[in-house]
Amino acid sequence: MTQDEAQIGALIDEMYALISGPAGPRDWSRQRAVFASDARQTRTWLDDQGRAQRLTMGLEAYARNVQPFFDANPFYEVEIGRRIDVFGNIAHAWSLYEAKRDPSDSAPERRGINSIQLLKDPDGAWRIHNMVWDNEREGLVLPSL
Repeated sequence: MTQDEAQIGALIDEMYALISGPAGPRDWSRQRAVFASDARQTRTWLDDQGRAQRLTMGLEAYARNVQPFFDANPFYEVEIGRRIDVFGNIAHAWSLYEAKRDPSDSAPERRGINSIQLLKDPDGAWRIHNMVWDNEREGLVLPSL
């Protein structure tokens, strides 16, 4: 594993750690160490007619969107697979996950994949610039990495 891949892996680990925990508030200040200030996060899903939908959010909008759920529910997103490709100052990571109410639950509530694009800052630090995710559903299963 290269130094870049190790730093990117640590960012992804921190991304999962900052959203995972018992019901209650999250420390959103931790986002600054993981995400570029202008990063975008996009949730995708299918509507009732089976059409692709999306919601794209900046960091503050994402925190506002998910905090009510986190306030009322324990939530742990656990990575179950990862592939990182680096080319110069850009990188892409496929990160497969399971979402659980408790880390020890044997069956996840859902599984999905995060498509994560990263850029290297002028100071040499990697930051997530864009993240898009989708969940498994009938006819859509996680690939092998």
